[in-house]
Amino acid sequence: MSGTHPPHDPGEAARLADRTAAVRKRIEAACRRVGRDPGEVRLLAVSKTVPAERLRAAVAAGITAFGENKVQEARDKAESLRDLPVSWSIVGHLQTNKAKDVARFAAEFQALDSLRVAEALDRRLDREDRTLDVLVQVNTSGEASKFGLAPAEVAAFARSLPSCPRLRVGGLMTLAVFSADEARVRGCFRLLRDVRARLRDELADGERFAALSMGMSGDFEIAVEEGATVVRVGQAIFGPRQTSDAHYWPGAAGTL
Repeated sequence: MSGTHPPHDPGEAARLADRTAAVRKRIEAACRRVGRDPGEVRLLAVSKTVPAERLRAAVAAGITAFGENKVQEARDKAESLRDLPVSWSIVGHLQTNKAKDVARFAAEFQALDSLRVAEALDRRLDREDRTLDVLVQVNTSGEASKFGLAPAEVAAFARSLPSCPRLRVGGLMTLAVFSADEARVRGCFRLLRDVRARLRDELADGERFAALSMGMSGDFEIAVEEGATVVRVGQAIFGPRQTSDAHYWPGAAGTL
């Protein structure tokens, strides 16, 4: 019947609740190791490739904020789940022709690295009479395959953003190098923290860069130890993705 939705699977909801609780315990343990308050860390469930039916079970398990890489996938899921109290964060690279979609439904955009995109979003948000929380993406690994500003470019970019009043800039985001070498991974996270410290010293409004979104399923505990305030966790909650990109990192390759 039109307007109805299939009920969620209680067993799946219980499994997702258990996995989410396990992730939160790992976050709490990482916080304890460095003397942090676990309440300072926001868990964002990255639902890339996870069908809307499973997300209904995730909502029943207590998850109400989802991160998506692809705008079209996020838009479709937002439409499917419009009856539920959920919010959507876009965490992958954005092309300007998708700004209109993001402006309509997203609560947050975590991968801002272009004034052109910022201006496109601001124009579209003005038409929708909305604001959008944004994080500036920084390429801390120095890899050409990753999007994001070079650390030395961030301050100048930040100075240009007040011209986009519909964007509420709240911090920085990065993707660590995909490596088994913990020192290299940790170095990426420390660099993002250092970039934030420089912004706070150099900019009159530098305190607005409070958030550090860093860490995914394979490295979020290291990220928390290094000061992450947002961790983007997908596979540790939803299980392995049914795609060929098992080691996919948002923004590492391709565009939305």
